[in-house]
Amino acid sequence: MPSFKADEANNYDQRITRLVPGYELLHDLTAAQLKTLLPDEANILVVGAGTGKDIIALAQLNPHWHFIAQDISDDMLAIADQNFTNLGLSSRVTIVNAPLAKPSGEHIDAALCLLVLHFLPDDGDKQDLLSAIRAQLPHRAPLFLADLMAPETEFERESQLLACRQLGLTEIGEQRMRHNLQHEFYPLDRMRLAELLTQTGFDTPHHYFKALGFTGVVCRAD
Repeated sequence: MPSFKADEANNYDQRITRLVPGYELLHDLTAAQLKTLLPDEANILVVGAGTGKDIIALAQLNPHWHFIAQDISDDMLAIADQNFTNLGLSSRVTIVNAPLAKPSGEHIDAALCLLVLHFLPDDGDKQDLLSAIRAQLPHRAPLFLADLMAPETEFERESQLLACRQLGLTEIGEQRMRHNLQHEFYPLDRMRLAELLTQTGFDTPHHYFKALGFTGVVCRAD
């Protein structure tokens, strides 16, 4: 699991939009569903909160929502903390710079885990993270999960990389992405993801986003 230190943290927000086709749409669709589902007074757990970009957008969507920003990267969360301070959001965000642990006792209305799971090998690590998220949620609370998935056609990966080049990814960036796809990422197929969600206490996932190699699903805690 990368920790996104130094320049990787500082450049993350600019780089990620060139690596994930439909990145902004994914977040817009997730936000629209949260707005539809959640009450005005809600607590949202954001797993892998990074620089806080997701939380900032959601905080502007609803001025009464509160957030738990969890990440293992000191540098990413330092950027997030400064962003929250600059925008006057610090009182609405609890920062957790550690792996997910036992529930704090605070009621959580929904959880987001966007573009995180593919960094973890399917050797128990993925299951452990999903189990930790499930432990934070009450019955029927939604989890919005988006991730890099195993290719569904023989040309999907090449099309994905071409789309990234069209978004501004450099040749060096493409070479690095090819390396990561082969050696650093651990994408699942749809059946395995559904199996893991069932094993960790979630119901059937429903797809709400698909852009070449990336898929977004929503499911609820059983």
